[in-house]
Amino acid sequence: MFIQTEPTPNPATLKFLPGQAVMDVGTANFTLSDDASRSPLAQRLFGIDGVAGVFLGGDFITATKTPDGDWDNLKAPILSAIMDHYTSGEPIISEDTSSQVPEGLESDGEEDSVVSQIKELLETRVRPAVAQDGGDIIFHGFQEGIVYLQMQGACAGCPSSSMTLKHGIENMLKYYVPEVLEVRPVE
Repeated sequence: MFIQTEPTPNPATLKFLPGQAVMDVGTANFTLSDDASRSPLAQRLFGIDGVAGVFLGGDFITATKTPDGDWDNLKAPILSAIMDHYTSGEPIISEDTSSQVPEGLESDGEEDSVVSQIKELLETRVRPAVAQDGGDIIFHGFQEGIVYLQMQGACAGCPSSSMTLKHGIENMLKYYVPEVLEVRPVE
């Protein structure tokens, strides 16, 4: 098994490409080791001193290091843990909750077609680009002209994520969906 690595725009996060599917459906984001109980792979990665977060995408894994972590020291143990996991035959996620999305905000009564347009644009234009950077974006709601989104994986905590939300995603949504006035992050 050959696992490729790629840098991400977030210097604290590195993307690992095992050359095979990681998640069949959805994504999984683990920001604390305690949250990783449903993923043997995430548990294995959190067992490495210096790993602060794990994100599982369709065909990639991102690992986020602690502030004092060093990629020169972390990369080899992470690669080894991923390889060990795949050769063990254990599942990536031990229960069928891989596509769980955090509960969003309620709509303010705007037509469902507006929310559908927003979700369609996010799915077709934003998510693929964000996935290339090792992350994901989750729609949380639309209220009074404001779209609430959450960045995950390499995009969470990335120095350029606020610029991506405000200048990239907000401008695109405003252009295609005039009802959108602003995009705000959800932590």
